[in-house]
Amino acid sequence: QVQLVESGGGLVQTGDSLRLSCAASGRTFSSYAMGWFRQAPGKERESVAAISWSDNTNYANSVKGRFTISRDNAKKTVYLQMDSLKPEDTAVYYCAQLSLPTVDGRPDYWGQGTQVTVSS
Repeated sequence: QVQLVESGGGLVQTGDSLRLSCAASGRTFSSYAMGWFRQAPGKERESVAAISWSDNTNYANSVKGRFTISRDNAKKTVYLQMDSLKPEDTAVYYCAQLSLPTVDGRPDYWGQGTQVTVSS
């Protein structure tokens, strides 16, 4: 069983930065891609960023150039550095372990989510 625990959310102002962390336990962390997703009130959950086992990354167009995903396999942790935050980034952010080593896998396991609120 995989457990994912997110941390780092909070209330910030427009233009501020936050770094989310997701600590994993369970199956071999380094063998799977990881992803960050978010869900705003009244909207569907969407993919924000993903990172493969070999550190290939992809991003949603809405966050390219502002967000950076990274992973530390020794710590079994994936990060999401969020810079130049905007009110439209407000959402619950979820970490997921994907089903494949590559970023095209589907989410297999989810964390509990962490709230990010950006005030204008």
